[in-house]
Amino acid sequence: MSTPSSGKQKGGQSAKKQSSVPPQSKGEEILDNVKDAVTSEWDYKIALVVITILAVITRFWGIGHPNEVVFDEVHFGKFASYYLQRTYFFDVHPPFGKLLFALMGWFVGYDGHFLFDNIGDSYISNNVPYVAFRALPAILGSLTVPTVFLIMWESGYSLPAALVSAGLVLFDNAHIGQTRLILLDATLVFAMSVSVLCYVRFYKMRRDPFSRKWWKWLLLTGVALSCVISTKYVGSFTFFTIGSAVAIDLWGLLDVKRKEGALSLPEFGKHFVARLVGLIIVPFLFYLFWFQVHFAILSRSGPGDDFMTPEFQSTLSDNVMSSQAVGINYYDTIAIKHKETKTYLHSHPDRYPLRYDDGRVSSQGQQVTGYPFSDTNNHWEILPAQLFDESNKLDHQVTQGDFVRLRHLVTDTYLLTHDVASPYYPTNQEYTTVDVNEAYGARVNDTLFEIKIENAKAGQQFKSMSGHFKLIHMPTRVAMWTHTTPLPDWGYKQAEINGNKNIQQSSNVWYVDEIPSIPPDSERLIKEPKKVKHIPFLKKYFELQRAIFFHNNALTSSHPYASQPIQWPFLLRGVSFWTHNDTKQQIYFLGNPLGWWITSSLLAVFAGIIGADQLSQRRGIDTLDARTRSRLYDSTGFFFLCWAAHYLPFYLMGRQLFLHHYLPAHLASALVTGALLEFICNLDPDPPLSDPGKPTKKHGVAPGFAKRNLTARDRMGWNTLVTLWTVAAAVMSVVIGGWWYFLPLTYGKPGLEPAQVNARKWLGYDLHFAK
Repeated sequence: MSTPSSGKQKGGQSAKKQSSVPPQSKGEEILDNVKDAVTSEWDYKIALVVITILAVITRFWGIGHPNEVVFDEVHFGKFASYYLQRTYFFDVHPPFGKLLFALMGWFVGYDGHFLFDNIGDSYISNNVPYVAFRALPAILGSLTVPTVFLIMWESGYSLPAALVSAGLVLFDNAHIGQTRLILLDATLVFAMSVSVLCYVRFYKMRRDPFSRKWWKWLLLTGVALSCVISTKYVGSFTFFTIGSAVAIDLWGLLDVKRKEGALSLPEFGKHFVARLVGLIIVPFLFYLFWFQVHFAILSRSGPGDDFMTPEFQSTLSDNVMSSQAVGINYYDTIAIKHKETKTYLHSHPDRYPLRYDDGRVSSQGQQVTGYPFSDTNNHWEILPAQLFDESNKLDHQVTQGDFVRLRHLVTDTYLLTHDVASPYYPTNQEYTTVDVNEAYGARVNDTLFEIKIENAKAGQQFKSMSGHFKLIHMPTRVAMWTHTTPLPDWGYKQAEINGNKNIQQSSNVWYVDEIPSIPPDSERLIKEPKKVKHIPFLKKYFELQRAIFFHNNALTSSHPYASQPIQWPFLLRGVSFWTHNDTKQQIYFLGNPLGWWITSSLLAVFAGIIGADQLSQRRGIDTLDARTRSRLYDSTGFFFLCWAAHYLPFYLMGRQLFLHHYLPAHLASALVTGALLEFICNLDPDPPLSDPGKPTKKHGVAPGFAKRNLTARDRMGWNTLVTLWTVAAAVMSVVIGGWWYFLPLTYGKPGLEPAQVNARKWLGYDLHFAK
C-alpha cells in the first residue's frame, strides 16, 4: 500500500541531514496527514470505483428480462405482497430479507394485488413493478463486490490480490444470477461480507481499545451479523466464523506474556463484556426487532394461520378458526381432521388383510383410514365414558382431559386401538373398530380415549376449529397419528391411521372440522363478534420458532434440481430457473465453472501448504519467517475458516439442499484465492501498522493518524510485482472468459441453438433445448 508523501526521503537525503530539519508543529503534522489520506492509495481507490461500476453493469443489465415469474420468485414475491396486504403467512426464513422486498414495493406504491402463484405468470399483464423488486438484490449484489475488495484492502493485501478476489465474485455467473431475481441470497451474501469487513476493521483497532472507532466497528459488526441471521438461519455460520476469531483474540488477551503487556482480570473482563454486548446482545435485539415488525404488520388472517396454534390465530383479525369455533357437547356428531395432512378420520366396512406384504399378521378388523374429502364415513358420535341418562344426556360440554368414546355412525362400531402392529409401522399400533357389545364388554377400556387439548387449561371447553387436540388412548398411551404415505390397493390408497408411541410429536394434532348434527338454526351457532386477543411478543416468537424449525427439518422430500454439498465446489450441477420454448431462452443457475475450479484448487493448495508447514516444523525445518507465517495463518487462515464454517455444516443437514447454499462459502473461497496467490508469488508480509498515537522513527505520525503499510512497489522488487500482476491477469482472463461463455444461461438471452447448448454441457449439466 502506498506510503504518505510525508514519509518519503527525497534526493537521497541522509537520516542525519533529515534530522536537522526543524520539527513541524502539531497542526502542520495533522494537516500533512489529512493530505496523505486524500492522496494516498490512489490506485486502490480507482480500482474500487471501476469494479463497483462493473458490478452495477453486470447486475443491472437486462434486469427486466424475463418479464415473468422466475423460480422462487413465486415465494418471495408472494411474501412481499402478503406484507403489503398485512396478511399473515408462514415461511421457514426470518423476516428481514422479505421485509426489504415489502419496503421496496411500498416505495413504488405497489398494493400487493398480485400473489406470484405460478412460474411463468406475466408481470406486465398483472401490472407488477417487478423491476423495482429485482433492483433491491441487484443493488446489494453490486455492493458485495466492492465489499470483497475492501476486505482484502483492509487486510493489507496487494492491489492485484484484492482485484482477483473481487473479480472472482464480480464475474461469477451464480452471484450475478442470484442477485437479479426476487430472492434472499443477495441480502444474505452482502450482509455476510459486510460482517467480515467490519470485523477486520474492528480487529485493526485492537491497539486502541475502547476508543470511539473501536466501539463503532464492534457495534457495526454486531449489526451486520444480525442482518445475516435475520435473513436466513444459515447466517449462524457467519456468527461461528466471527465468534471463533473473537475467541482466539480473547485467548490472546488473557495471556500474561503478551507483547503489549498483561491485562488485569478487570481489564480482560471489560474486553469480554464489550464483545458480549456488541456481538451477541446487540445482534439478538436487532434480530428480535425484525420479528416484532413482522408481527405488527401481519395483523390479518391469512394462509399462514394453519401453522399456528388457535391461541396465536386469535390475535389475527378475520380469523376463520376463532370466528367459527363452536363448543362441542356429548352426543354431537363430529368430523375430525388432521392438522398437517388435512385428512379426515374415516372408516368403512372393509377389513385389513390377513397378512401384509412383509408377512406380518393383522387383526383383520374394520379398516380405519384417513380420507381427504368430505364424506358420511367421516362422521363420529362423541360419547362420554359413562353414558348419561336419556332424560339428562343433552348439553353436557366436552372439556379438556375428558375420556370419551367415538362411535362410527355408518357402521355403528366404536373406535379402538390395540397392541397389534399397524400396516406400515411395526412399532405403532393398529386402529380398528369393534361392535357395541365388545365396546362395552371385553374391550371396554380399549375404546376409551383422552381429549388432550393443546395448551389448554383444566376444564377448558372442547371446541371445533380452534380446539387443536391429541387423541390419547387410555390403556396404552399412544396418540392417534397419520402420515402422507398411502395404503396399498386394499386400503383404496387412503392414509394409514396408527397409534404413535411418541405422544409429544407435533404431528399428532387433530381438530374438529365440523359438527354436522347441529341444526342450522341452533342457538349454538349464533356468535358474538370477538375482539382480537393480545398475547406477549415472546410467546408468539417462540411459537413461530418452533414451527419454523419443525418445518425446516421436514424439507426432506426430493427435488429434481437438489444437489449434495460434495458437488458444489466442483460445480457438478446447477438449477433450471426459467425456460421459454418459443425463443429457446433459459435461465440456468450455474456458477462460473473456471472460477469455481480455480478457487476450489487454491483451497486444496492452502490446506497442503499448512500441512507441509506443520510437518516441516515437526522435523525442525523452518521454511517461513514469523511474519509470513503470521499472515498465512491469521489472515488467510481466517478466510479459510470462513469458507469451512459456511460449507462443512451442510454435510450434517438432512433437508433439501441447492447450489445457492454454497454462495457465502464461495465468496470466502475467493478471499482465500486472492490471499494465497500473493503468498505463492512470494510477496512479503506488510510491516506492522503503527500504533495510533505513537510516532514511529520513520514517520512522525500525529495521534489518531496511524500510517497504512507501504505500497507493493515499495515492499517488493519489480520482478516479484510483475509476476503477481501477470498471474492475476492470467487468472482474471480465464475467469472473464468463463463468465462470457455462460452468460446466455445467466441472463436468459439470447436463446441458444442445440449445438451451442450441448457445447455448454461441460459436466453433463441438465440444460434445456439440447435437441
